[in-house]
Amino acid sequence: IENRKQIVVEAEGDKDKTYADFVAALPESEPRYALVDVAYSTDEGVQQNKLCFFFWSPDDKTTVKDRMIYASSKDAIKKKLVGVMKEVQANDPSELEESEVIAVMKK
Repeated sequence: IENRKQIVVEAEGDKDKTYADFVAALPESEPRYALVDVAYSTDEGVQQNKLCFFFWSPDDKTTVKDRMIYASSKDAIKKKLVGVMKEVQANDPSELEESEVIAVMKK
């Protein structure tokens, strides 16, 4: 959120980027929204992709004001995004582990 007023696109990832590239691009001490096409295999071995909305807010490293701004504008941005099938809110890097996210995709 630029100048704490406007939501702007900071970066776009190419299709050849991996989930690990996405996680590495997230700032360590600032909240972010992200829209990611997550590829995974079902328990039956079928390849799938789902569009997932991520809300990254590292609680111990951000200001209360930043957390409040992001939390209060989350629903507004989600309504503008078409085709989102899942949502992940992560407050700790462990919640961004690929296995955790794939478990959410399979629900």
